[in-house]
Amino acid sequence: MTAYEEIVHQEIQIWKQKLLKPAGPIKRITKQTQTKINSWIPQKVHSVITSSVKALTNATLAGSNLISKPTNVPASLYEKDQLLKEKLITYRKTAVLEGAGTGVGGIFLGLADFPLLLSIKMKFLYEAAGIYGYDINRYEERLFILHVFQLAFSNDTKRIETLQTIEHWDRQKAAIQDMNWQTFQQEYRDYLDIVKLLQLIPGFGAIVGAYANHNLLDQLGETALNAYRIRSLNSIG
Repeated sequence: MTAYEEIVHQEIQIWKQKLLKPAGPIKRITKQTQTKINSWIPQKVHSVITSSVKALTNATLAGSNLISKPTNVPASLYEKDQLLKEKLITYRKTAVLEGAGTGVGGIFLGLADFPLLLSIKMKFLYEAAGIYGYDINRYEERLFILHVFQLAFSNDTKRIETLQTIEHWDRQKAAIQDMNWQTFQQEYRDYLDIVKLLQLIPGFGAIVGAYANHNLLDQLGETALNAYRIRSLNSIG
C-alpha cells in the first residue's frame, strides 16, 4: 500500500465504527415516535414516497436516462477521492436549493421533493461509480449503487448486513439478482419520514428542507466515498 492508501484504510476503520455504532436511547425513542406519527400520515403521502422510491430505483437498474457520459477515470485513489468530494459539493448545493424551494410551498410542493431528491442522489451515485472506474452500464454495478444507497439510509441491522455485502462484493455479487424492494423502500422511508414530513409545513418547511437535504447528501457522500474506497483497496489486495 502507498502512504495514502494506509491513511484511507485507517479512515475506513473509523468510519465503520461510527456507522455500526448501536442506536442510543434517543434514537430508539425517535423511532417509536416515528412509528406513531406514520399512523397519522395520510395514505396519499405514503403512496407518493413509495411510488417515487420504487420508480427511480427500478429506473436505476434498468439503466434509464440517469446514465451519463463516462467519466475520465483519475489515475490514483487520491485523485478519485478528491474528484468525488468536488462532485459532492455541487450535488449538495443542488439538493439544498431544491429542498428550500419545495419546502416553501407546503404539502403540494413538499411532496415533489421526494422524487426530485431521489434523482439527485442517484445521479450522484452514478458519478461516483464512474469516478472509480466502474461501468455503470453493467447491471451488477447498478446493483452495487443501490447497496451503497441502502447502506446510507437504513436501520442498524440492515446496515450491518449491507456493509458485509459491500465488503465482499466480488464474492457475493453473482448471488444477488435483484433488490428486496419492500425492504429497500421501507428502510429509506423510515430513515427520512420525520424530518421530511416537517418539510411539508409551509414556510418552515423551506428551512427544514434545505438543512435536511444538506445532511442527507453529506451522509450519502461519505458512504459512497468509503464504499468505493473499500472496493479499490480490495482490488489492490
